[in-house]
Amino acid sequence: MILAITFLFCIFSARFFYVQVLWQQELLYRALDQWTREIPVVAERGLVTDRNGEILAGNETAYSVYARANAVKEPEHAAQVLSALLGTSFEETEKLLSDRSRSEITLLKQGEKTLVERLEGANLAGIYYARDNKRVYPYGNLASQVLGFTAMGSEGTTGIERYYDEYLSGKNGEILYETDLVGVELEGADAAYLPAENGLNVKLTLDYRIQALSEEVMGRALASTGAKGARCIVLDPNDFSVLAMVNLPSYDLNDPPREDMEALNALSRNRLVSDIYEPGSTFKIVTAAANIEESLRGNAKAFSTSHVFPSSRTRSVDGTTIRCWSDHANGKHSNQTLAEALNNSCNPCFVDIALSLGKDTFYEYLKAFRFGSATGIDFSGEAVGMLLPRGTVRDCDLARIGFGQTIAVTPLQLACAAASAVNGGYYYAPHILSEIRSPDGYVSERFEKTLLGRTVGEEASRILSGMLEGVVRDGSGKHAFLEGYRVGGKTGTAQKYENGVIAQGKYVSSFVGFFPANAPRYLCLVIIDEPQGTYYGSTVAAPCAKEIFEGIISLMKIAPFE
Repeated sequence: MILAITFLFCIFSARFFYVQVLWQQELLYRALDQWTREIPVVAERGLVTDRNGEILAGNETAYSVYARANAVKEPEHAAQVLSALLGTSFEETEKLLSDRSRSEITLLKQGEKTLVERLEGANLAGIYYARDNKRVYPYGNLASQVLGFTAMGSEGTTGIERYYDEYLSGKNGEILYETDLVGVELEGADAAYLPAENGLNVKLTLDYRIQALSEEVMGRALASTGAKGARCIVLDPNDFSVLAMVNLPSYDLNDPPREDMEALNALSRNRLVSDIYEPGSTFKIVTAAANIEESLRGNAKAFSTSHVFPSSRTRSVDGTTIRCWSDHANGKHSNQTLAEALNNSCNPCFVDIALSLGKDTFYEYLKAFRFGSATGIDFSGEAVGMLLPRGTVRDCDLARIGFGQTIAVTPLQLACAAASAVNGGYYYAPHILSEIRSPDGYVSERFEKTLLGRTVGEEASRILSGMLEGVVRDGSGKHAFLEGYRVGGKTGTAQKYENGVIAQGKYVSSFVGFFPANAPRYLCLVIIDEPQGTYYGSTVAAPCAKEIFEGIISLMKIAPFE
């Protein structure tokens, strides 16, 4: 009996210890929850700014209205007042106010201050409000696919708002009021205040001036060409920071079409990161870079810069005939060196290069330029492109990859590859984030330039840049030429495919350019999707890049070279 009593005593003692010590905090929380009611104190979402500190996403004070059915004394009268103020159905409002099974009911989110002032004058028992934040975008549709938007509850839904939501969102606080068992606030009871922790501010690499300039240029191109879409990306080749990203058509971030999900998904998609396409002749930059580097390394299979390619318009590979876009009449495209082949964008010359380098060597360069893999940009939904597995590639496939067919890339991949080819061969991690700061200015995180690898050597890059400067000065890119400034670039015109076959009359026109050609500071990729009428990249896309470069020169007050 003594042992049994001792055993029971130990059990009870252990239980008391568990309840009083180990379970203490949870029980205190449960008790607090039973005899208090909370009014949320919404944390202010962090700001999103451009590299100059210009606010791209900010906040406005709004108010949310709540009800505690247990504390509502006259549901019918309250419903009449609320339905008139909020513009809601009287029947539905009365039904909500009479539902005593719910401790708290949300009647309105993000209302205006004037509405709350009128609500205060009504003096309705059981109805209360709390300050809320409404996300606002001062520039409306500027960089809409990059910034993204928030849900009504202020959570990031797309774009930067979503990717950096854990920093931007902050932590809500609350005001605790003592109540009786049915939730009615006790007279004279004290309130406890738990402050909110505001979100951190996110500073981007975007320059709103370059973004606005690029959107204006691309908007005119979209209208004048009747195209399906117009896109543009501007990079700093020295660290791959994104200065502008344009996706048109666009939408107003302050009024996204939430009721039409199909339209919302289409308009909010950042196609520069998430969509793939056959790049066409802009890809010849990569093929030329690989050839020049291998030639400098002494690879006998590579062509020297003085090599003269056969002038034939066609090449026969694996029983298929590959043709140049030009008919080669009257001696056109005859006796071409690599520089002239770039000027003329002659497909057969790049077929020769790809086949001569061979599958293994060429694929090593494709890997170095990160085709078939993500660039690693700080943005959700990045596509990796489509690159045939090395083991399945036939000579006819390799030949077409050499001039930008049978391979699909994202615009971002192509822009980064071109930037690496002309900046000395350095491939950096592209990024949109510059730094994250607390509201008091403390920098909690800063993006550092990250080298991911080398693509070509500095000498090969220098030679290639000179050749691409010649393309703009003397060749197919002459519509991007700027007097007094050294601009390099490459045009591209690619047919589109639908259901595995060429879609007649549908093209993607593009141009990738950079300046100054001898020490690139700005690189711009322009893509016009399905232009009507004239569709060559040289006449449709190159002039857009010229306008953007002219705008940057004016904004940054860049003097011409002497």
